[in-house]
Amino acid sequence: MKLNLSADEVLKTTRSVRKRLDFDKPVERSVVEECLEIALQAPTGSNSQGWHFIIVEDAAKKKALSDIYMENFKLYAGMPRPEREASDPRAQRMDKVVDSATYLAKNFHRSPLLMIPAIEGRLDNLPSFATASIWGSLLPAVWSFMLALRERGMGSAWTTIHLMNDGEKKAAELLGIPYDKVSQGGLFPIAYTLGTDFKPASRLPLDRVMHWDKW
Repeated sequence: MKLNLSADEVLKTTRSVRKRLDFDKPVERSVVEECLEIALQAPTGSNSQGWHFIIVEDAAKKKALSDIYMENFKLYAGMPRPEREASDPRAQRMDKVVDSATYLAKNFHRSPLLMIPAIEGRLDNLPSFATASIWGSLLPAVWSFMLALRERGMGSAWTTIHLMNDGEKKAAELLGIPYDKVSQGGLFPIAYTLGTDFKPASRLPLDRVMHWDKW
């Protein structure tokens, strides 16, 4: 099923979906592969194409990844929140963001599929030039994947909490990812969404973040 959204509509309404993931509806492998074929058209530095996408369908492995995520989420949830003015749209949405993030953490294992995007190379302690270049060869593809999911009535959420502490290494051991040669970029639930009527999010006004010629 395709929603036949315009490019602008897809870009404006692709959200991090948590509470509206349909954990009970199976996801066809063919649809995920179709979305990944689209993702592979994303730009990649020096045509390196060092990306890899690990799709997890096995229930026991999904549960193990969810446990890694939850262990780190409990630590993350206890960290101080940024202090912002009450008028700031980020402050106004924070309670709902925390609530939905907690919901996902508790239900991660129920997702029909999980996906870990990865890139060849270890990025630990590299200069910013190197890390920007390498992540720049993975993150556009992941975003393209999420846009393709949206057009097909599906959703995901970009999470990185499983990478905290030794979580990345645990996930690598679980899935056979060569930790010393490959860096993971996140953990994504993949599911159809409950309804498809997503809307643009509340954001800071453009003049707060746009700079012409100087900061």
